[in-house]
Amino acid sequence: MSTGAAIPDRDEIALAGAVPWSSRPVVRVLLKLLPAFAILAILALWQLLSTTVIDPIVLPAPVEVAKAWVGLLDEPFYWEAVRLTAWEAIAGFFIGASIGIVMGTIIGLNQYARRALYPLAVGFQTTPQVALAPLFMVWFGFGTTPRILFAATTCVFPVLVAVVVGLGSADPDSRTLLRSFGASRMQTYFRLLVPSSLPVVFAGIRVAVPLALIGAIVGEFVGGQGGLGVLLTQFNFQLQMPNAFAVVATLATLGLISYGIVELIDRRVVYWARRK
Repeated sequence: MSTGAAIPDRDEIALAGAVPWSSRPVVRVLLKLLPAFAILAILALWQLLSTTVIDPIVLPAPVEVAKAWVGLLDEPFYWEAVRLTAWEAIAGFFIGASIGIVMGTIIGLNQYARRALYPLAVGFQTTPQVALAPLFMVWFGFGTTPRILFAATTCVFPVLVAVVVGLGSADPDSRTLLRSFGASRMQTYFRLLVPSSLPVVFAGIRVAVPLALIGAIVGEFVGGQGGLGVLLTQFNFQLQMPNAFAVVATLATLGLISYGIVELIDRRVVYWARRK
């Protein structure tokens, strides 16, 4: 004979009208604030370590980084570096994403192109991209062109794979239905394949956006004459670590802004994929 009351299962709680704890307003607000709490905890630990255990030259305190960042905001060379790096990343992203969409469409729609080109694309992606940066400087000089093209090469493959996977994810029954109604290949492509592939394509674009920024910075490291990568190298050589960390924070901010823009466009364009 049981000595305690039976514990109701989840279905019984729902039938009784009980609200799950995760749906309560206070809990929902706290869950949304979890990233902010995590950032504050990391900053507090960072401040503690940099003032007690770690040499400030190695790891400057967040307060010093913030002061250095505020000081850089008044410098014209800082904004010129931000403008140059942002331009290289944006131009490289659009070039690389366009190439990835075109190549992914060709590979995804044609089995012969898939057999011929997809292994080449995989082989190019597995080649360390940093090894190509010096070659780009030799081929295209030391201006912004090689850095834009290098940024483009870093974001081609994620978009290409996303397009190929997205085009292959269309419902076979829907394809059969369209054929039975006499739809042409072009109609099938625009009315079925493109809409069904958009969620996957945007996932690839979200991956490609930060890669374009990384490619621009690597290009500046190798042979740049301006930009945040050059600025970061100069600050490191001069042991101005708060300024160097401020540049890293700037790069993180640019990455978050670009990712947020893509996320917003994704929510507007592929709104049906987010409906429950």
